[in-house]
Amino acid sequence: MKSIHYLALALLGAIWGASFLFIGVAVKDFGPLSLMFFRVFGAGMVLLLFVLLTRRRTNQRFNVRKNWPKYLLVGLLNSALPFSLIAFSELHITVSLAAILNSTTPLFTAVIAALWGSESLSRAKICGILLGVVGVSILVGGGPIGLSSKLLLSVLASLFAALSYGMGTVYASKNLKGLPAIYASIVQLVGASIVLSPAAALTMPKIFPSTLAILSLLALMLLSTSLAYLLYFFLLEQVGPTRTSSVTFLVPVFGTFWGILLLKEPVSLGLFLGMLVIFASIGLVTGMKFPGLKRSL
Repeated sequence: MKSIHYLALALLGAIWGASFLFIGVAVKDFGPLSLMFFRVFGAGMVLLLFVLLTRRRTNQRFNVRKNWPKYLLVGLLNSALPFSLIAFSELHITVSLAAILNSTTPLFTAVIAALWGSESLSRAKICGILLGVVGVSILVGGGPIGLSSKLLLSVLASLFAALSYGMGTVYASKNLKGLPAIYASIVQLVGASIVLSPAAALTMPKIFPSTLAILSLLALMLLSTSLAYLLYFFLLEQVGPTRTSSVTFLVPVFGTFWGILLLKEPVSLGLFLGMLVIFASIGLVTGMKFPGLKRSL
């Protein structure tokens, strides 16, 4: 890859990792549901405006009348549900813990793909999934936060968010096939906005959010969603999906870094050990090979 591609990949990991920071700051003022509604609606409108201004065209018709249930379901599984669960979890757990737990998404994706018949479970994938369970156990049990019912409930919420991402990924790969990535993102975000709108309307904050919370929402919407998708499309086009997927390893690293640096979150050996074990499990499940790394054995 060229230096600009490495820079784009690092920037994507940094701003996706920062999304956990922005959620952690804003969720207490907005609440999980209204915060995520503003995020997906605003980001969807920004991407739609980008398409209109750049006059990007697609030969595939949207067929909204026929496919609207698919768009709503993709919006639910890939945005509305996981975003809301992550926001709920960050009411009680640290930014770094939420970011690392979210990195288990490829493990759930492998299981869902096997159950739906898209892919088979090899020995390496099974070992990776089991290793991922060990990593989560180390992360939660040896982390800097004491065990409590709120902690366990929040951890489960983060893991269910990863499961929802896995389901959404497999479903979208079957039902949005052929639709350019930016259009797929727009229908996903608009679908999520529709799904979240009733609950968001009932849970709007009664007290006007602080300036910091509003700025965090804008950063979450413009940087961690709209700009992040554009970087993602750029990398997909320039270096392909395999190299782009290596951002999976960068997001929790940056999420942990931002939480420690800006929020002074506590750290522990268990936090980093759990993250490394989860990384190893992701490597087994995805079969990721790093360009330039020669096999020594």
